[in-house]
Amino acid sequence: MSDLKIAVIDVKPGASMESQSGLQMLRPRIFGAYRAPADRRKVAAIVMHPTSNFMGHYLIEPLAERGICCMGLNSRYMGNDTLLLMERAIQDLGAGVKYLRDAGYEKVVLIGNSGGAALASFYQAQAERLTATQFPDGDPTHLHADDLPPVDGIALCAAHLGRSRLMRDWIDPSVTDEHDPMSVDPALDMYDPRHGGQGVQGVREVQGVQEVRYDADFLARFSAGQQARLDRIEQWAMDRLRTLRATPGAPRDQAFIVYRTHADPRCLDLSIDANDRAPGSVWGDARQVNYSANAMGRTTSLTAFLSQWSSRSQADGPTNLARTSVPVLLLTYTADQSTFPSTRDAWMAAGGDRIRNVDIVGGNHYLAGQPALVPQAADAIAGWADGL
Repeated sequence: MSDLKIAVIDVKPGASMESQSGLQMLRPRIFGAYRAPADRRKVAAIVMHPTSNFMGHYLIEPLAERGICCMGLNSRYMGNDTLLLMERAIQDLGAGVKYLRDAGYEKVVLIGNSGGAALASFYQAQAERLTATQFPDGDPTHLHADDLPPVDGIALCAAHLGRSRLMRDWIDPSVTDEHDPMSVDPALDMYDPRHGGQGVQGVREVQGVQEVRYDADFLARFSAGQQARLDRIEQWAMDRLRTLRATPGAPRDQAFIVYRTHADPRCLDLSIDANDRAPGSVWGDARQVNYSANAMGRTTSLTAFLSQWSSRSQADGPTNLARTSVPVLLLTYTADQSTFPSTRDAWMAAGGDRIRNVDIVGGNHYLAGQPALVPQAADAIAGWADGL
């Protein structure tokens, strides 16, 4: 097996000031890290996330040991999704696919891990039939079919359904003032102990954390409040965008903040969408994450919000997966705190006869501290990829 190699890949320019680096804007590049098995050019894989740094991904080395070149590829938005456009992220992914095709690999597959699952599905759907000719704000994407060479299969692991669905499920409906992160309506606050049912029969302590139970009425009001808040933000974003673009001399975009975006009752109530998880969030204490200065979708722009987080996003995972025709493997990590049985079921329904599920029993979202489970995931992916 070769040493770790670094890929430096030129990509097409994007929006004005999408980076604070003048060098990156003048010569935009993306970077990947991979191991190439010696004397074997059969299958290569790309694992990519819209914004996370995957150059150190835990599957790179195990897959190389199993004869598959695996590249952890970063998009141009690595570490900062403030201006991220999903339509531009798939263009970056396409540049990575071209890189591996040019290197002589017979087959290329995508590994959609976590938020990379919807990205991979969006990519292949557009590679098979390009429809994303405009961004949700109406501007042209300038995507071309040759930007998106099709792949031969998609493997999904700990797979979120897409950023718009995450925002729908995680946004805190108790915010009463969009300019005040501490504003709260107690009637819709899932972290208010009056709603948690703590101490009722059947509620237990799991790994030192008190599990809670929410009643059906609160959950219904909570979900309706989430949708109402998201609708208000989306309408404001559309109205503001129209105002800016109708005003001579005004900018075409604007940054803003979405406070408190980590309020999913499943973090605390393990009876909802039950799996093997412990109470809490993949990032630690769920309430602390909810109120933190940096969290999912916290800082965004009008165009990025529409592309990633809104109902107008074109990057919904299952919707796009259903439009593809390639074989699909789904790895379900059964102790994940952010993907659940309903998540698995949505992917399975979208994949139809082309998809097969493998449970990684006890796996948390990152397989963190679980070295025995990483080979299980690698074995499943390698066996599936070799059979394509």
